[in-house]
Amino acid sequence: MAQPSKNPNIPPAKPAAKDKGGKEKPNNLYSRRDFFSYAGWAGFMATLGLSSVYFLRLLFPRVLFEPSPKFKAGKVSDYTVGEVSTKWVKDQRVWIVREEQRLYAILARCTHLGCTPLWLRSEGKYKCPCHGSGFTMDGINFEGPAPRPLERLKVGIAPDGEIVVDKSKVFLYEKGEWEEPGSYLRT
Repeated sequence: MAQPSKNPNIPPAKPAAKDKGGKEKPNNLYSRRDFFSYAGWAGFMATLGLSSVYFLRLLFPRVLFEPSPKFKAGKVSDYTVGEVSTKWVKDQRVWIVREEQRLYAILARCTHLGCTPLWLRSEGKYKCPCHGSGFTMDGINFEGPAPRPLERLKVGIAPDGEIVVDKSKVFLYEKGEWEEPGSYLRT
């Protein structure tokens, strides 16, 4: 039973409630039934909340924005006959080669392990710094471990007269695709 307070400023405590068996039950504690009831509702609400978050996440899918595989490479007159232009190697990983009768784009990726070869103008060849593969000016492999020639890319002329290079379409020498339309431009 509760003792009366000796301090006149503190109100006396309420008498303890009795449970079904007549035993005193403290006023400040929850019963086991109350605890599990609240825990069950808390679990249900947490599940409902997380499910709602997952559902809302489906409404905003993750999208990977990649740059366009096509780019404009200037006019044909910008390129010198018999030269390899390294202007686009850093940004697009592409060489533009202009010969007497044609212009084509070569992907600057070694066919051995994908390193970026260097154009050695004095030697007239592409040389891979990783494992020493060598390629002629038109992309044919002649030394080192590279198993096949370099890949050519689709080229065309835009309505404004500029060269358009499409890196999504490659032409392979071993399949005889270097003579197909789109693999070069007639100059």
